[in-house]
Amino acid sequence: MSQQAHPFNGLGMHLGNLSRLSNAQTRSISAENFTGEKGKGGMAIAGTGANAARELGQGWKVSPSVSIAPRTTFTLAQIEGSGAIQHIWMTMFPDKWRRAVLRMYWDGEATPSVETPVGDFFCCGWGVRCNVASLAVCVNPAGGFNAYWEMPFRKSARITLENLADDPLVCYYQITYALTHVPEDAAYFHAQWRRSNPLPYKSVHTLLDNVQGKGHYVGTYLAWGVNNNGWWGEGEIKFYLDGDEWPTICGTGTEDYFGGAWNFEHPKGEYGVFCTPYSGLPQVIKPDGLYQSQQRFGMYRWHIADPIRFERDLRVTIQALGWRSDGRYLPLQDDIASTAFWYQTEPHAPFPALPARDGLEVI
Repeated sequence: MSQQAHPFNGLGMHLGNLSRLSNAQTRSISAENFTGEKGKGGMAIAGTGANAARELGQGWKVSPSVSIAPRTTFTLAQIEGSGAIQHIWMTMFPDKWRRAVLRMYWDGEATPSVETPVGDFFCCGWGVRCNVASLAVCVNPAGGFNAYWEMPFRKSARITLENLADDPLVCYYQITYALTHVPEDAAYFHAQWRRSNPLPYKSVHTLLDNVQGKGHYVGTYLAWGVNNNGWWGEGEIKFYLDGDEWPTICGTGTEDYFGGAWNFEHPKGEYGVFCTPYSGLPQVIKPDGLYQSQQRFGMYRWHIADPIRFERDLRVTIQALGWRSDGRYLPLQDDIASTAFWYQTEPHAPFPALPARDGLEVI
C-alpha cells in the first residue's frame, strides 16, 4: 500500500495493513492514567477503588473510574500535540445516558465540535440497554460503549463530560489515541444532537443546518418515539449540498434509508431488529401496558463506504409521515432525536444551544 492510500502511516489499520510498521506512538487515558503519559498508568493511591484495594495498595485497581459531582463538568482527556483518537470505551448507569453531555474540542477551539448526550453518541438514546454491532459503534453487554471513529487533531484535543443530574455520576472510561503527524487533507470529526418533541404538524425534523466548510457526512443515529398508531416511517431524508434550494440527495422512506424495507416487518407482525456494519435497527421498545405507552426505536446508518461530500455547506432534514384514511399520508408529530456525524474543515459554525436538562430527558 502506498503512503497516499494510508496517510496516517498505519494509524487507521485493517487486516490488509496490520503488519505495517509505524512511527505513531500509542497512548491511553483513563482514571488510572489521567494524562496518558508513558509509563504512568496504575500508579494511583486514591480513587473510587481505594477501599476495595485497601489490603493490596498501589497498582491494584485503585482508580478504575471517576465520580463527577452534580451539575459539574469533568475533563476526561486533555491531549497536547498532533495525532488522532482511535477508540473510546465508556460505561455508566443507563439513567445517566440523557443526563450526561459529551463534548469534544479540537486545537483549542472555543466551541465544541462534538456535543451530544452520551447515550445518543453511542446509539442508545432511550436510557435502555441494547446491543449494537457496527463498524463505527459497538455496544456490548451490559452497556459497554465503544466508538471507533477516527478523530484527528493537530495541536490539541479536549474531551469533557457534563453531569446534569442532581447526584454524582460514576463513569468508567478509556480513550486510546496515537501521537503522529496529521496530513493536510485530514478533516475534523463532528457530531451534533437535535430533538423535535413533538415535531410540529407539517414540519420536518432538521438533523443539520448551517454547516459551513468542506467535508463529508458520515452517519446518522435516530431515537424515534411514535405518537400515532400505524406505520410511521414513510418520510424521506434529504441532503441539501452547497446552496441547494431542492435537495441533491432525496431518500424514498425512513426504513429504506436505514437499509431496510417494507416497514422493517419480519417476521409478519414484528419489527425485525438487526445490526450490520453500516446500518441497523438495534432497538425496539414496546409499550408495557402501563407506564410505557408508546413505541420507541433506535436506528443508525453509517456513510463509511458512501460518504456524502460537500464543498461549502450542508443541510439535512427528515420527514415524519404515516398513513390516514383513503391511502393518504399523515404528517406525524413524533418525538425525534437525531445525532449527526460528519467531518469538515475548521472553523465550524457554532451549534444551536442544547436544551436544558428537561429537554433532554427520556419521557
